[in-house]
Amino acid sequence: MHLTQLTARNFRNLASLDVELPTEGVVILGENGHGKTNLLEAIYYLVLFRSLRGAKDRELVRFGEAGFFLAGVAEQRITVGYETAGRRKKVTVDRGEVKKLSDGVGLVTAVAFAPADRAIVAAGPAGRRRYLDVLLSLGEPGYLAHLSAMRNALRQRNAALKRGRADEARAFDAPFARAAAHVGSLRRRWTAAQAERYAELCRALGEEAPPAMRYHPHHQREGDSPEELERGLAVTINRDLRRGMTTTGPHRDDLDLSINGKELRTYGSAGQQRTAAVALRLLEAETLTAARSSPPVALYDDVFAELDASRQARLLALIRERLPGQAIVTAPRESEVPAALLERPRWRMEGGRLAT
Repeated sequence: MHLTQLTARNFRNLASLDVELPTEGVVILGENGHGKTNLLEAIYYLVLFRSLRGAKDRELVRFGEAGFFLAGVAEQRITVGYETAGRRKKVTVDRGEVKKLSDGVGLVTAVAFAPADRAIVAAGPAGRRRYLDVLLSLGEPGYLAHLSAMRNALRQRNAALKRGRADEARAFDAPFARAAAHVGSLRRRWTAAQAERYAELCRALGEEAPPAMRYHPHHQREGDSPEELERGLAVTINRDLRRGMTTTGPHRDDLDLSINGKELRTYGSAGQQRTAAVALRLLEAETLTAARSSPPVALYDDVFAELDASRQARLLALIRERLPGQAIVTAPRESEVPAALLERPRWRMEGGRLAT
């Protein structure tokens, strides 16, 4: 898959941008703070209709404007507009408005590599759950619908728990358990299937100590069937009432990453954590390629400057093999872009404007 056109209006500092993107991609150069990352975020917004960096929609609107508009052309033309007044978001596909945002998710696929990815490994479980949820929402049919249903039931159950209403909370046990069973099962299945590949990618990137990846429930439970999850909710209802929140289920689980048998988050070096994060992004790209029969758009946000020459070369070899499609690369200077990627056209970004 590749993106042939991109339009942005009042998205962060991109006041008015219309550009045709080369099939092979492009290298975008410019000083920090001028909009390079904002352009990558605009592209990725067309994937999930939410910020790549976790910002709220109203925070993406250019200062003083009433909303933003984005459009991209891949196999179809996709547009999304957001109005600050009323917080209304409208998505169209080939000029027809979609009834649910989820109907448009994944029509564009992209994987973003950035220095901030190290937080997936080094920070708390929420980032690793989000990694799994994004990957599986794009790569597994039906996952997003089950995830949405789980979150909806969880929100209502937690609201009842905060009010101290056990009877109301228990009414949401069954719908939560049904949806959560699919979420937990698919996460476990993907992790088990990809564990050895994750280790291979870490080794290919130069990691010598044995890496490992496994799915880790926050609280031990019998399994991920609806019946088992519902029994677990019954057991923990008093604890949940005391805490005002649901304390068992996939929304509390983690993706356990270790190195030499020790928790990577706590005991890994910055270099080992960075290697693991790159390996996770490559796994994401491979999963989406298998699901869509074509590689996603690769977005590289000043990611190579943090790697030494050896790891750069190893990553580039993997990119050529696993991500041969469109690559959008950003960096402050040409010297910070590997020579193999400079074969692409070079554009300049300054003050939110592109010079092609």
